[in-house]
Amino acid sequence: MSTTQPSKELETFPNPNTDIDYTIRITVPEFTCLCPKTGQPDFAELKIEYIADEKCVELKALKLYMWSFREEGAFHEAVTNEILADLVKATEPRFMRLTADFYVRGGIYTTVVAEHRKEGWEAQTPVYLP
Repeated sequence: MSTTQPSKELETFPNPNTDIDYTIRITVPEFTCLCPKTGQPDFAELKIEYIADEKCVELKALKLYMWSFREEGAFHEAVTNEILADLVKATEPRFMRLTADFYVRGGIYTTVVAEHRKEGWEAQTPVYLP
């Protein structure tokens, strides 16, 4: 029987529809890391939204990747941007946004939003329905 362990390796698979822009949304409701000052746990809900180009992120690998931060100390801003950079490196998306909603600590909530746009990519005009 093999055990599942945290991993920094992000696996991908081929985007099945490279000819169109479509949005992939992933929610990670149980992200944890450690406060670099106190060592106490920080909890967050991460929301990943992206428009794939050639590759999509594989979800089990993403889960193990997120788990790998559980014992690491990181400021909210640093860990959000690190995760975005790793996801962009692995998937090379047309667009990606990572929103990290950190739960209250000391009476303060923190939300960090980081984005990546592939050079030359332009967003489609939104369609608003009545």
